Amino acid sequence: MAASTAAGKQRIPKVAKKVKNKAPAEVQITAEQLLREAKERELELLPPPPQQKITDEEELNDYKLRKRKTFEDNIRKNRTVISNWIKYAQWEESLKEIQRARSIYERALDVDYRNITLWLKYAEMEMKNRQVNHARNIWDRAITTLPRVNQFWYKYTYMEEMLGNVAGARQVFERWMEWQPEEQAWHSYINFELRYKEVDRARTIYERFVLVHPDVKNWIKYARFEEKHGYFAHARKVYERAVEFFGDEHMDEHLYVAFAKFEENQKEFERVRVIYKYALDRISKQEAQELFKNYTIFEKKFGDRRGIEDIIVSKRRFQYEEEVKANPHNYDAWFDYLRLVESDAEAETVREVYERAIANVPPIQEKRHWKRYIYLWVNYALYEELEAKDPERTRQVYQASLKLIPHKKFTFAKMWLLYAQFEIRQKNLPFARRALGTSIGKCPKNKLFKGYIELELQLREFDRCRKLYEKFLEFGPENCTSWIKFAELEAILGDIERARAIYELAISQPRLDMPEVLWKSYIDFEIEQEETERTRNLYRRLLQRTQHVKVWISFAQFELSSGKEGSLAKCRQIYEEANKTMRNCEEKEERLMLLESWRSFEDEFGTISDKERVDKLMPEKVKKRRKVQADDGSDAGWEEYYDYIFPEDAANQPNLKLLAMAKLWKKQQQEKEATEQDPDKDVDESES
Repeated sequence: MAASTAAGKQRIPKVAKKVKNKAPAEVQITAEQLLREAKERELELLPPPPQQKITDEEELNDYKLRKRKTFEDNIRKNRTVISNWIKYAQWEESLKEIQRARSIYERALDVDYRNITLWLKYAEMEMKNRQVNHARNIWDRAITTLPRVNQFWYKYTYMEEMLGNVAGARQVFERWMEWQPEEQAWHSYINFELRYKEVDRARTIYERFVLVHPDVKNWIKYARFEEKHGYFAHARKVYERAVEFFGDEHMDEHLYVAFAKFEENQKEFERVRVIYKYALDRISKQEAQELFKNYTIFEKKFGDRRGIEDIIVSKRRFQYEEEVKANPHNYDAWFDYLRLVESDAEAETVREVYERAIANVPPIQEKRHWKRYIYLWVNYALYEELEAKDPERTRQVYQASLKLIPHKKFTFAKMWLLYAQFEIRQKNLPFARRALGTSIGKCPKNKLFKGYIELELQLREFDRCRKLYEKFLEFGPENCTSWIKFAELEAILGDIERARAIYELAISQPRLDMPEVLWKSYIDFEIEQEETERTRNLYRRLLQRTQHVKVWISFAQFELSSGKEGSLAKCRQIYEEANKTMRNCEEKEERLMLLESWRSFEDEFGTISDKERVDKLMPEKVKKRRKVQADDGSDAGWEEYYDYIFPEDAANQPNLKLLAMAKLWKKQQQEKEATEQDPDKDVDESES
């Protein structure tokens, strides 16, 4: 029976009705439409609960019980939702159930003691209900538990100040400052003390503040605080301490601008100028734009023309400082910088810049890298001698530069000669000779020998000059100029035989740099001595070495100018000899030059037959073509050039005669064709 009853209670599942028409409906309804219709018809809005009027205590207790049960259920469902705790506590507070509200807050703090809002609501409740000690207790617990929450400290100090407990508020501030909070907290403490006219206490707080937060703006605020309260000496001391505190490594233009403006307000214009200059000398140009601007304004207001010029100089100095910092081996920048400093600075400053400049020695020991650098030493020495008037320092500069130069690889004759000339100006002739002797011993150069010899010549020390020339010629026997100067010196001294011996020794050298100059000098020397035969022999010896056309022409001119009997005949004979010798010369221009010189001679001194004879020797100028080859050997086409055909050569070459006859025949043919083409023209011409 029971089994049948159980079977009867089992429900049979309904079979879904078959949908005959499975096509989509004509009007489609979307979820958005359903929601919109629900909102329009207010289907989800519940009507407000009816207002309940509590008439007796039992009904009130029943209401409280139900409400508390609701709050507790919400808390039990999710303990971490602090808003439920706060609502619960605020509801109890509204019923004046302070003890219950405290209990709820304490329970909530057990759940999440890091919740800032919870502490704030708890303390506000106690303050609202004038429970001061309870509020203090809560604030103490809050700042102990969460000391980095500034809001607790602000509320706590504000409460104590509102209660008139200044000492208590100060104590709270002190506790707060031990945690070294942010800058605004310190400003709040300072403003608190100033509200009660406690300037000394505020100064003490500032002292601690600038050490905890050592920013430039905080030092400036400290100084302005002192200035505002009339303590100008204290304010100046604060600025000076700030400058010392930040030093040269962490300089800031704002500090110096503020310092200068403070001094400007105190009418201390010289101090302002010193501050600006001190800062501009130490801060880079990019970081000192505001400083420059304020300095310029200050000088325009209170300075003179000199002050404004100083600003311009300072700007340029900063620019050069940046350039030399970027590239210490940029010697051109150093030169410009030094020129600026020399024009407007004390000697010590100039020396300091020079020392910095010369410290940048070129890293490579090659002369091309040292050529600009060595002029730093030259300018330094000249500055010490001419501007600073300090001979001892000048000597030290020269000696230091000469020690620095690697003389084994290269030297600078200029430095040795400048040093020697300096010692002569100081009337220290032995020092000058010692320097030049050292230079010749360490690194002999033509310029050094010439400078030393010139010095001894000026001193009329001819024996020393001879010794120096001997050393010079041992060092460079191929130097023709040295031989000539040596011989000229002996000639001036009247020792003709010695001069002649020097010339003979010179022309016998196997290698000379300018032999033609040496021979010309020797020949001129013999001409001056009126030694015609010696001069003629010299020309003959020279012609044995070279057959240059200028030597022949010069020889002929010499014979002509000798003024003796038969000079014209000898001159003509030399021209003939030269022409005969130069027939085999490949340089036809030189041969032409000789003939032109000969013709000029005959035009002036010769007869008509002599002139005709030379004219017959003059060549014919002919245009020719020849193949040109490129650098790689390939054919580069043809080029035209002019050649000279001498009659003497043409007589020996039958091909040239044949060529001349062919040209004559071609010319005759052209004239004949022209006559046949225009016979009337010929008749007219004959009639006319």
